[in-house]
Amino acid sequence: MMTKLAAIGLTLIALTAAAAELPQENTVPGGIAIVPLTADTAPMPVAYFEDQRVMVIRHTGYWQAIVGLPLTLTPGPHAVVIKETPEKNQEYFFLVSPKEYASQHLTLKDNHMVEPSEEDQRRITKDHEALQHAFTTWTDLESPPLRFKLPAYGRLSSVFGLKRFFNNEPRQPHSGIDIAAPAGTAVLAPAEGTVIDTGAYFFNGNTVFIDHGQGLISMFNHLSRITVQRGTHVKQGEKIGEIGMTGRATGPHLHWTISLNNSRVDPMLLLGQEAAKLQRTTTASHQARR
Repeated sequence: MMTKLAAIGLTLIALTAAAAELPQENTVPGGIAIVPLTADTAPMPVAYFEDQRVMVIRHTGYWQAIVGLPLTLTPGPHAVVIKETPEKNQEYFFLVSPKEYASQHLTLKDNHMVEPSEEDQRRITKDHEALQHAFTTWTDLESPPLRFKLPAYGRLSSVFGLKRFFNNEPRQPHSGIDIAAPAGTAVLAPAEGTVIDTGAYFFNGNTVFIDHGQGLISMFNHLSRITVQRGTHVKQGEKIGEIGMTGRATGPHLHWTISLNNSRVDPMLLLGQEAAKLQRTTTASHQARR
């Protein structure tokens, strides 16, 4: 028969495991805020941030909002809103700190990737509509995965949030991380989910989108080959494609974006100890090239 002490120990282990499932909180533009809402004895609330529905999960006795913070967000006080009735909203405030991201200058030999033609611009507009459709996908799921594994093994060649310049022309900040590896290296699903779209895009090249539930979407760019199709349900670690350099790329690598409530956030926040593994691989690669 289990003793009272053993039962308490198992309960603490279970609570620790549950806590480990949360992403790392970093309340800066491009980060993630974790905002306690109501006690979880009440029905699950429907919460919004900047008119986008946000993920809500049960954790440590509360419903918690897991909020993606856009890179364009102004630092200062912000609020998650629960629309209790058409006439009444409940606000839960949190503070966003400023963050200054570094700059990156890249040189492209193919100038039309820097200054697209009118025909290219029409394609880019169509691509943008497809991307927005994917990033605004919402699938109700009680417990979305919040601890991811690396989608590819290689060197971290570009971090999240960089202010980017192509041929000295300013462009959008880097909305994901880049993992450099030889062409043909396997790209794996970082967490369970459903492939909601695949395609070939002007800037992003061959691309796969995975819906992990409650507005959490992964995007994988520049693939040389896609090995899944729309509607495929994938488990963590299942192959979805191979690294390449399709689209706007200066060498073979995987660009991996995480979108949470239609906000691009730093994928490292969902990697836990896997982030340290990537950093070690990158450091070892730099030292070997000296």
